[in-house]
Amino acid sequence: GTMKRFRRHGHESQRDKHKQDLYQFNKTVEHGFPHQPSALGFSPSLQLLAIGTRSGAIKLYGAPGVEFMGLHDENAAVTQVHFLPNQLVTLLDDNSLHMWTLRAHNSMSELLEIGRFTLSGPPGGMVLCKSFACLRRLLQLRFVIADLFTATFSRIPEDYVGRRNLECVETLHENPLNPRQVLIGYSRGLMVLWDLDRQRPIQHFLGTQQLESVWWMEDGENILSSHSDGSYCQWTVTGEDPQTEPEKQEMPYGSFPCKAISKVIQLPSKQGPPFLIFSGGMPRASYGDRHCISVIHSKTHEALDFTSRIIDFFVIREPSALVVLVEEELIVVDLQTEGWPVIQTPYLVPLHCSAITCSHHVSSIPLKLWERVQAAGAQQNTHYSKKVQTICTHKYRNIKLRSHEDGTVRFWDASGVCLYPMYKLSTAGVFLTDADPNDNMNQGSEGEWPPFRKVGCFDPYSDDPRLGIQKIHLCKYSGYLTVAGTAGQILVLELNDEAAEQTVEATVVDLLQGQEGFRWKGQARLDVREEPVLFPPGFQPFALVQCQPPAVVTAIALHSEWKLVAFGTSHGFGFYDYHQRNNILVKCTLNPSDQMALEGPLSRVKSIKKSLRQSFRRIRRSRVSMRKHHTNNAAKLQEINARLEAEALQEMELAPVQRKIEARSSDDSFTGLVRTLYFADTFVSDSSHSTPSLWAGTNGGAVFAYVLRVPSLERRAEDPVVAHAAKEIQLMHRAPVVGLVVLDGKGAPLPEPLEVAHDLARSPEMHGSHHLLVVSEEQFKLFTLPKVSSKSKLKLTAVDGSRVRRVGVAWFGSRTDEQLESSLVVLTNQGELHVISLPSIKMMVHYPCIRREDVSGIASCVFTKYGQGFYLISPSEFERFSLSTRWVVEPHCLVEAPLQMRPKNPSSPVHRDQPDGVPTEHRCVCSCVIVQKPLFLSFNHAKDFILYLRTQSVIDETMPH
Repeated sequence: GTMKRFRRHGHESQRDKHKQDLYQFNKTVEHGFPHQPSALGFSPSLQLLAIGTRSGAIKLYGAPGVEFMGLHDENAAVTQVHFLPNQLVTLLDDNSLHMWTLRAHNSMSELLEIGRFTLSGPPGGMVLCKSFACLRRLLQLRFVIADLFTATFSRIPEDYVGRRNLECVETLHENPLNPRQVLIGYSRGLMVLWDLDRQRPIQHFLGTQQLESVWWMEDGENILSSHSDGSYCQWTVTGEDPQTEPEKQEMPYGSFPCKAISKVIQLPSKQGPPFLIFSGGMPRASYGDRHCISVIHSKTHEALDFTSRIIDFFVIREPSALVVLVEEELIVVDLQTEGWPVIQTPYLVPLHCSAITCSHHVSSIPLKLWERVQAAGAQQNTHYSKKVQTICTHKYRNIKLRSHEDGTVRFWDASGVCLYPMYKLSTAGVFLTDADPNDNMNQGSEGEWPPFRKVGCFDPYSDDPRLGIQKIHLCKYSGYLTVAGTAGQILVLELNDEAAEQTVEATVVDLLQGQEGFRWKGQARLDVREEPVLFPPGFQPFALVQCQPPAVVTAIALHSEWKLVAFGTSHGFGFYDYHQRNNILVKCTLNPSDQMALEGPLSRVKSIKKSLRQSFRRIRRSRVSMRKHHTNNAAKLQEINARLEAEALQEMELAPVQRKIEARSSDDSFTGLVRTLYFADTFVSDSSHSTPSLWAGTNGGAVFAYVLRVPSLERRAEDPVVAHAAKEIQLMHRAPVVGLVVLDGKGAPLPEPLEVAHDLARSPEMHGSHHLLVVSEEQFKLFTLPKVSSKSKLKLTAVDGSRVRRVGVAWFGSRTDEQLESSLVVLTNQGELHVISLPSIKMMVHYPCIRREDVSGIASCVFTKYGQGFYLISPSEFERFSLSTRWVVEPHCLVEAPLQMRPKNPSSPVHRDQPDGVPTEHRCVCSCVIVQKPLFLSFNHAKDFILYLRTQSVIDETMPH
């Protein structure tokens, strides 16, 4: 007995060691744009950008791949961020002051909070000096306030003091030539120049308008102040005291009442007059709702019209670039190139410029396809200034495809720490939509005043929500792509390096098969353009399948070797031969009780969005008429704006269609909904001959199998593909079928189509019996083929109500062994990740990952082929995680103190191939570290984005490889 127990114990410890070698859970990096940004900071010496958010996060960005994140314990908004030598100071709206530092540990920098201090006074009422040399000076100022008041009132005229209460301190600004002098601005307009050493006022500037901001010019002799009436003033420091009138006062946008200029700066240029840059100041009645920054230089004057509220901005000196943080994106404008074009940034690109509807990840992209997609994207981006080219030189290239509600699919380089946009595909051109040609009213026209220019890409309002893409499948070997949408449309596209004009003909498929007594109450199908459409280089549609009724497409599968695409909705499924352009099969899965499936879950969403769009069009037209007739319609405009905002909030709170379906997945009224489709070359009819087959799983726990006869390559264009029903399985527990996998004779999942032909996978084992793994929401069940007899099963615990929400096949390996093992990765509705062994279907490890309340995060999760995954943590950010010890993508960075000169011999980057991603210019994995050294660039010489830093990678011998 003792011997047996000892042996079992040894076996267990060996199994545990094996688990430790393969599996390890880490949340590694956040991709995308920070949700609800609230503060911006920049260090020219460290070349680091800092963004604070309303939820108390602080994020630092350097060269691409250099990222740090900190989180305040307090759930309060970050209102100010300031860099000090070797330190970072943040102020929160609860008046708490926090000090952070980048501390090197194991040749890697970490962002650590090293101190905090709570200031007295009303919450949100604190102002920090924009460029403190040390924190002590801030505290010093707090103790001289009493002296300041006494001295101030004795030096200014009685009638000025009598007219106004000074109110709160609005701004503090150091003299750029003498940090011992601070300009203190009060919100009622008074500004006092204070001597910190002598603790007395030097000069008073008697402004009469409410103060918004001040700017001290580089000569130290002139000050700009901006005000709530849309004006700015220039004052001279060396003049009389008190100074009762400014040297000059300007109202840039005229005699009508204007909104406040919230920030103003003026910078000298190397040649010619200075740059004057300010935010706000728009005529209140006509353009009070615009988010604008005006740039004036010599005879050039532009009002940059942004897509969302401006948080803050700064200028990189020369001046070479204007960096603007708005609520939904970061925009960088090149001030050295004629026309002031926008620079394509290497990170912080908004993933959510239109609402994300689904995601798809493709690992290990062949170089040829990668280069073709990159080339198509480069042709789209010719309107950008000096583009940042991300050249992927390593073996493994990874693309993440994100579809949006506006019918676009965006391709992102997901190989490294930064998600970099590669290419954008739009499907809207295939259809006639209710887009209004006058929608683009924001674009400035010749001679218009103010001289607007629209910048930014955030546009959350789709012209037609039916365009939204719900499912994507890309074959990386053939370059075929299929996308399926909200109104029953399935497009098949092929990659073309040249522009082409072609007509896309629709094949209409009736999924109800003429069943009586059913009436579709949902949306109408999209109308297809009958005339030829010019498609740009990239993925071009050549075939369209239109399901009737036009319900949301809930599942698709593409087999590029057989040239077939399968599709399913809540009414049934079918598959289409895109080589011969005809439909092969239709199967109606609708249950007589499935009345819910005919109501069309989109109807309410659609009606709200349609009214929202119509409201926006009305307001755009009313703006135009106001512009033409110069009528003052401010009250009416405010009323419309308020109503629109309420409608927008209501609209944004609605969950995407897919999630609604999933939430009701156990409802009897959706039993026919097709959840998964799967092509397999396996044994369906007998155990001696394998045949192509299609498998479909439904919400009611049914699995349908069809045997396909695919003609030989020589006869493929002439002979038809034939399908006949072969098997039908009904799970006893009737739980929705969310995944289907066929395992070969060795228990490994079948390879992808064309994967063996490209020598990237071994041929499947056709000796020994194949097995079908059916994954339902409640259990994993293994059936032998072709008999379909139950072999083994694993139940998900029913105690806590766990249900499978996401499932995928992934390959795992240890760091020391080249051998890979296949496993099943699963995410439940409790937000837990499970790894299940194949073919033994045993639970290996499980980790908590997402809060169970975060339904949208769970619904958005996508797995990669090598044990990583992504899920939305906000509408604009993905969290990346890894379950693998071998493949991890995370930033490991070292920020060094500023150097006076660049290193003479920077070492070259070191790469180790990683199938789920590695950055291109430096390593972001365990074995390498990024050393960041500031590199001061001017746009005249640099082909890179201005915030780039010199990066060099060094092997750290102490870290595990």
